[in-house]
Amino acid sequence: MTTSTFAQSRALSMRAVLGIARQPQVFIPAIVFPLFFAALNSAAFERTTSLPGFPAADSFLDFLFPATVVQGVLFGGLGAASELAQDIESGFFERLISAPTRRVAILVGRLAGGAALGFFQALLFMGLFTLFGAEVAAGIGGIAVIAVAATILALFVGAVGSAMALKTGSVEAVQGSFPLIFISVFMSSAFFPRQLMQGWFKAVATYNPISWMIEAMRDLVLVGWDSGDALVAILVPVVGAALAVLLALFALRARLAMSA
Repeated sequence: MTTSTFAQSRALSMRAVLGIARQPQVFIPAIVFPLFFAALNSAAFERTTSLPGFPAADSFLDFLFPATVVQGVLFGGLGAASELAQDIESGFFERLISAPTRRVAILVGRLAGGAALGFFQALLFMGLFTLFGAEVAAGIGGIAVIAVAATILALFVGAVGSAMALKTGSVEAVQGSFPLIFISVFMSSAFFPRQLMQGWFKAVATYNPISWMIEAMRDLVLVGWDSGDALVAILVPVVGAALAVLLALFALRARLAMSA
């Protein structure tokens, strides 16, 4: 990446971050809703921690810790990605490509903004959960892994949303994928241990990559440091992000061809 590309990517990243910060409707729901859901579930299902086979946890809040981080980052990343569609609808995207702007910097800047939001969300959730008594058994190392995994997960969601934005040029189309994100979280082991599931739901949760990531993060929270869990927690979003960024690059090329 040349210095010019780096400078443009940095400038567009700052624009994306400031744009998100100035629009509470983008990030507040992605923070409030997961926290509300965690408080509701923690109060309603606290006694499930005494079930035979339930992972050893001091409270259901500890069990929900990783799921809340992942849920919030998924929602927030999708909201940040819709900003690219807004740029296309408003005509700002056309002005960018008519200027001497590196094409890849347009995408990198937007993705960096979403990743920054994911990192902020992860730290905020961990801080709030700690205030209410949750602890990460793996210590600083576990906190760092969760924060990195959340940032990369935000990059993945942002890339998928950006690909949709570039393909359709519609904010509604990007926001319309929210149910898919919602279902993917609930069809995992995010809110109930997989070893206590039965039937088709357990089969779906077993093959859902979100389950793999959350369970690895959960072991770091409940059990302690394990290099294998740390690797899985980071590798799952890395693979997803790599594929999603490639998809977004193809969508960017197609959009540029249409605008030529």
